[in-house]
Amino acid sequence: MSGVDILMVVLRLAFAILVPLTFIVIFVWMERRGASYIQDRSGPNRANVGGFTLGGLVQPVADAVKLIFKEDLTPGHIRNKFYFMLAPAIVFAAALLTFAVVPFADDITIGDKTYMMQGIPMDVGILWFLGIAGFAVYGIILAGWSSHNKFAMLGGLRATAQVISYEIPLALAVIALLGVYGSVHLNDMVRYQGELLWGFVPAWGIVVQPIGFLLFMITAVAEANRTPFDIAEGESEIVAGYFTEYSSMKFALFFMGEYVAMFVSSAIIVTLYFGGYHIPWLNTETLRENATTVAQTLLVLVPLFFAMFILWMRKNSRCHYDRPNDPRVREANVLTVVFIGLAAAIELVLLLALSMGLGEMGAQILTMIIQIIVFILKTFLVGFLYVWIRWTLPRFRYDTLQLLGWKILLPIALVNIIVTAVVVLSLQ
Repeated sequence: MSGVDILMVVLRLAFAILVPLTFIVIFVWMERRGASYIQDRSGPNRANVGGFTLGGLVQPVADAVKLIFKEDLTPGHIRNKFYFMLAPAIVFAAALLTFAVVPFADDITIGDKTYMMQGIPMDVGILWFLGIAGFAVYGIILAGWSSHNKFAMLGGLRATAQVISYEIPLALAVIALLGVYGSVHLNDMVRYQGELLWGFVPAWGIVVQPIGFLLFMITAVAEANRTPFDIAEGESEIVAGYFTEYSSMKFALFFMGEYVAMFVSSAIIVTLYFGGYHIPWLNTETLRENATTVAQTLLVLVPLFFAMFILWMRKNSRCHYDRPNDPRVREANVLTVVFIGLAAAIELVLLLALSMGLGEMGAQILTMIIQIIVFILKTFLVGFLYVWIRWTLPRFRYDTLQLLGWKILLPIALVNIIVTAVVVLSLQ
């Protein structure tokens, strides 16, 4: 392997591992901020380092420190300690591995080699997601069985029945989508969505498969065990379900696995239905051909964005009552300097790139950076939809959940496949 090959492998793996782990912190923060906003109450505004709360981002760090140093208890009645410890690792690993084939930018060509911008460069695409995502339920089953606890066992059984019920309509929604895209490769699907329908409408999956999107969104929430589908851990009925007996870092792995699964589901939804890393009306070829114009536009937009963000931050970073030496104001002053410095650094890089000439390689790198930012932003917004659903809808009863999966979603998914097949064949 050449040096470039090694560098690309390291960069892709680093992105595929570090970004989902980083989003655990971001989604935990968004969960709490979203809950406080929807329920009109205070959010994470107490945990701080030297008086800096960073808008609540210190709270997930405090949670991590607490769980790391919390006493790890293993009850004496555990049926099998090996499987008891293996279960959370399976849940977390399955969620993390699912992201390995999600493209976060279009392919890059260096010399005579083309590199796929995904963690593991495989062509199996969506089949990898369908195959690996279902493995998480094995960890849940092992957790329920090995805990030797009736509440944990009930949680494991509920999770098993739920996965069976919702994997079928999820797979059928994907089958209908494959009929439109004609490929299982996720990057081919994203490229298809970079085109235009009738010359002006982006060919996003949500446009060509609106019913499929609703099916996939509902089943993805159920697969991630998120409210209103969290009957496997319903605290009002079975204490905490399959992780009732878990504490410390073993509990943290279940906790982290849920948010990694939430991130991966959001990334898959973005890839299948919201154009992936594409900007509407600006596909990869358009960005690369107009790289200089794009860089000049960014020179204007970057300072405007940071100026608006700083003004918003300074307006909201203060107490609602008169408070001498308000620590939030002091924090906003420091962060203002940091963001101004960041904006200046980005402007300097853009000016240097324009003065030296972007060239073909520079155009590819600029396009890749823009597409990664767009992909992450879209994933963040879909993740907020998960939070919105959780703090808006109540938990389903077990029988209602099964009725929804088998008697409503499954027939709709079958009809959607038939209608899609008829339309695709008639247009050929």
